[in-house]
Amino acid sequence: MKSSILLCMLIVCLFFSGCTHEKLEPEYSQEETLIEGNSVSSVNVLAMAELQSLDDTQVIWGPGREVDDQNRPTACVKLQEEYGKYDAVFLTQEQGICLTFDEGYEAGYTAGILDTLQEEGVSAVFFVTLDYAKKEPALIQRMIDEGHTIGNHTAYHPNMTQISLEKAAENIQVLHDYVYQKFQYEIRLLRNPEGAFSEQTLALAQNMGYRSVLWSFAYNDWNTDQQPSAEDALQRLTNALHPGAVYLLHAVSKTNHDILGEWIREAKAEGYSFITMG
Repeated sequence: MKSSILLCMLIVCLFFSGCTHEKLEPEYSQEETLIEGNSVSSVNVLAMAELQSLDDTQVIWGPGREVDDQNRPTACVKLQEEYGKYDAVFLTQEQGICLTFDEGYEAGYTAGILDTLQEEGVSAVFFVTLDYAKKEPALIQRMIDEGHTIGNHTAYHPNMTQISLEKAAENIQVLHDYVYQKFQYEIRLLRNPEGAFSEQTLALAQNMGYRSVLWSFAYNDWNTDQQPSAEDALQRLTNALHPGAVYLLHAVSKTNHDILGEWIREAKAEGYSFITMG
């Protein structure tokens, strides 16, 4: 089904919006229009009545500090139980670690991060925006060539609960189509900007053939003007190790770039393997 057909159906059916949330990353222009091309192959648009029955309120969440006997954040265990039916991932079912990076813009560290991952034999998921995909095609191609997974961080980086579901679908579809056309790569993983989601947005992503990937570990690494020290960051990442972990790191962080290899080796020494989602 063509992208334009999908959007026409969504425009007729969907007229919902969400609530507010603090912005943690740069936003991008929504001036560009939908690109014709390959559509998500397994689209199954929910009936309007069924969508209306789902909660459109933004879920305020975070891993928190409480952990279970496996060092897993108890908040993420509960969130996984509640929203796993929508293919949302806070914790994986594996014993290993899924390492993910958000790529809103390039600060010069991604190539070094890729070097380290290659040296350590680790694959990761890179969630990119349309702006990033257009400006950094060589890095995107390298990620693909070296066996990493490309994820959808939406085209224009909005809070997905603050726009209509039609616009939310367009944000997924535009980037999906661009990456397919440019790199012949089909994305299947979504990370909503800011981690902002509602029951409705999770259901929308699922019906577009996507898994929504959240996280069980994140820290204040995105602010390039206030980078954590290498010592503190390494301790935090290591102390948080737990089975099924989904680590969210930002590739704009010099600290992450500098400590990545040492942390990977420490995690392996403690018996953890690294997995990826496709």
